[in-house]
Amino acid sequence: MTAAAPQDLVVTQATLADWPVISGWAAAEGWNPGLSDGPAFFAQDPDGFFLGRIDGEPVSAVSVVNYGAGYAFLGCYLVRPDLRGQGHGLTTWKTALAHAGERTVGLDGVVAQQDNYRESGFELAYRTVRFSGTAPGAEAPAGIRPAGPADLAAITAYDGACSPADRPRFLAEWLTGPGHRALVRHDGGRLTGYGVIRPGHDSLRIGPLFADTADDARALFAALTADVAGREVAIDVPEPNAAGVALAEEAGFRASFETARMYTGPVREHARERVFGVTTLELG
Repeated sequence: MTAAAPQDLVVTQATLADWPVISGWAAAEGWNPGLSDGPAFFAQDPDGFFLGRIDGEPVSAVSVVNYGAGYAFLGCYLVRPDLRGQGHGLTTWKTALAHAGERTVGLDGVVAQQDNYRESGFELAYRTVRFSGTAPGAEAPAGIRPAGPADLAAITAYDGACSPADRPRFLAEWLTGPGHRALVRHDGGRLTGYGVIRPGHDSLRIGPLFADTADDARALFAALTADVAGREVAIDVPEPNAAGVALAEEAGFRASFETARMYTGPVREHARERVFGVTTLELG
């Protein structure tokens, strides 16, 4: 899939080898991408990443990652700062968006772009707020343990109940990625939540944090941060989850960044009340 703009921009699908360029731009914007996100992202949809180039040099990027037949997620919308305002981003966007076909598309849009997203047919669902702070280092509660291979099926099912689409390929990589630490909580053999913490460019990142109740989420949060006391940690909390906001504030975290979850159409019903921390703003 290629497209050319009058300025000789050529848009092609990116590969995992291109990920350092995209994640480097994201880091420069202060988005704090994870250090080892790429393999999990490309495992979900290796054809869902796009770069615009001029004379072979990358100047723009966007991802449109497909989840099954009904849902896609748009992220990584970036243009090199010295070449903004020339239409490169829009050309890249239009080329990549065709990859979604007739699927409903979701995104987590930064404030500066939200009006443009509305013009492209995206409607606001809710705000997501990034809370950042120093890990309090509370003692890890009982009933929580590291996730292992035997937990993958249960985690995948639980994750699917909390998300607009199933994502088994993504999770298989996300739970075991370099530096990723995944924990599960059980009650009588039943999974009541799970969470992942991973290294980012500027701080550690928690995501997802999915749990049945605020108590489950609080316990997982304490366990995820128990070994990183004193280090900077960030978590992206959907604003409608008041218990999630309270959890972050109780830990002494402060709002540092916000996005808007937006969709082009309906998404399947899922347990939004269990989402105490978004997995990743790039892939939902």
